[in-house]
Amino acid sequence: MQADFVVVGAGSAGCALAYRLAEAGHSVIVIEYGGSDWGPLIRMPGALSYPMNMARYDWGYHTEPEPHLGGRVMAAPRGKVIGGSSSINGMVYVRGHARDFDTWAQMGAIGWSFADVLPYFRRMEHWHGPEPSSWRGDAGPLHVSRGTRTNPLYHAFVDAGRQAGYEVTEDYNGAKQEGFGAFEQTVHKGRRWSAADAYLKPGMRRFNLRLVQGLAERVIVEDGRAVGVALRSSPRFSVASLKSDTPRLLTEALVSEIRARREVILAASAFNSPKLLMLSGIGPADHLAEHGIPVIADRPGVGANLQDHLEVYFQMRSSQPITLYRYWNLLGKAWVGARWLLTRTGPGATNNFESCGFIRSRAGVEYPDIQFHFLPLAVRYDGKMIAEGHGFQAHVGPMRSPSRGTVRLNGSDAVTAPEIRFNYMSTAEDWTDFRRAIRLTREIFQQEAFREFSAGELLPGANVTSDEALDAYIREHAESAYHPCGTCRMGDASDPGTVVDPDARVIGVEGLRVADSSIFPQITNGNLNAPSIMVGEKVASHILGETLPRDDVKPWIHPEWKTGQR
Repeated sequence: MQADFVVVGAGSAGCALAYRLAEAGHSVIVIEYGGSDWGPLIRMPGALSYPMNMARYDWGYHTEPEPHLGGRVMAAPRGKVIGGSSSINGMVYVRGHARDFDTWAQMGAIGWSFADVLPYFRRMEHWHGPEPSSWRGDAGPLHVSRGTRTNPLYHAFVDAGRQAGYEVTEDYNGAKQEGFGAFEQTVHKGRRWSAADAYLKPGMRRFNLRLVQGLAERVIVEDGRAVGVALRSSPRFSVASLKSDTPRLLTEALVSEIRARREVILAASAFNSPKLLMLSGIGPADHLAEHGIPVIADRPGVGANLQDHLEVYFQMRSSQPITLYRYWNLLGKAWVGARWLLTRTGPGATNNFESCGFIRSRAGVEYPDIQFHFLPLAVRYDGKMIAEGHGFQAHVGPMRSPSRGTVRLNGSDAVTAPEIRFNYMSTAEDWTDFRRAIRLTREIFQQEAFREFSAGELLPGANVTSDEALDAYIREHAESAYHPCGTCRMGDASDPGTVVDPDARVIGVEGLRVADSSIFPQITNGNLNAPSIMVGEKVASHILGETLPRDDVKPWIHPEWKTGQR
């Protein structure tokens, strides 16, 4: 079996890249280990906490004990399903700040400044905003919408930010990220709109794009060139199980390798892309030797530079029975599910993250480094609650931690999970930034806008005020926002820590690229699904040799950022 291009991973970037290559007339095979995305737990936005905690849809990875968080072992979910993590994530849509991408270019990713990437964000978007904007796209395959924001708590959160002296933004994905405003989500007509919906399924219907289910064991390299992928088939799902919206899934048990006439592209996640490179002999030579893997290219940066966003849930008790807790029972969930099945409306038709904020932590910070997700319910991402009753919360954390971790092999078998160590909170700066983020959040919830809704602080607790107490709270309660990236860093080919050059080509091997969040030089400001899809779009253009023209529009930067925090 062969094609012009073989893409490993039917996730956010892989789906976009495969579609664009097939659209240009090339034959493309996408390898995906996971199965069908058909089913209400994926399709219903309000059910987002379920697929992320299901072995059917998630790789089930965990970190090593995190030394600076009291040895805690933390969940590290990644999508093992058609659509990848875009089929199990929270559907929050954040491009990132313009300065994030300018920083990428400064770090050696030439051609990836904001002026370079903005045209790809526009091309991929079908924005259902309140009014047209030259900053946004309106004809792309990825539907981006806003919730109805009928709950008064959503407006109270934005009003509280304004009362605390912060900006209000009409579109944080447009010219002005900084401020409080409406959150955006990849939801269309009341259902999740994943990268598979936007790209993969239309591409399979229209073009020479095929999907093969199986486990990629290694990249086949001959005479210094990637020529295919060794495959361990996994025919666990029949064609019929995928219904009619995912045609031509191949589950051929006898397939042992898929050959690429032109290139192999890894889009397997910030965990599995470096793992697959190392299994193929591309990575730190000493580490490969520990596992008896012959070295094809000694690239010490493979699996290094691991980054993430860490956050805490700042929870408040509600004085009024207006939160989503009213549905937090068997009858309530049944009503939400039935309404969604029949009408695609109600609490099941949204991810319920409908207001947000992006602020700067202190004077001298040029652009936001703290993000808020507001939710009218006091609950963890895994669905657990610390206290029964009505409440609301903000997920809050610093956006640009200096801590760096690693992804390493746990063995030479592709089935074995990688060793993941984020090394969270490993610098003094991390602790200072996190304390400041919590104190600023407390100030926001103390504003007049919440007076009629607040019945006091649940977490961290009103008595948790000292540096020592806040550190203990962070150590015990901080959670990943599930935004891993950086493990196949893009940059200048002369940098020994670089894995791919600015064309996403793996240094030291011909015919091999990486296109997913693992190539991010530095984590972006906000959730990572949007920039991951952008990477797939843009790398496809690099392969095809037809990059879009730059657009040098300037983002809004607070005029007093050097001297004021707000």
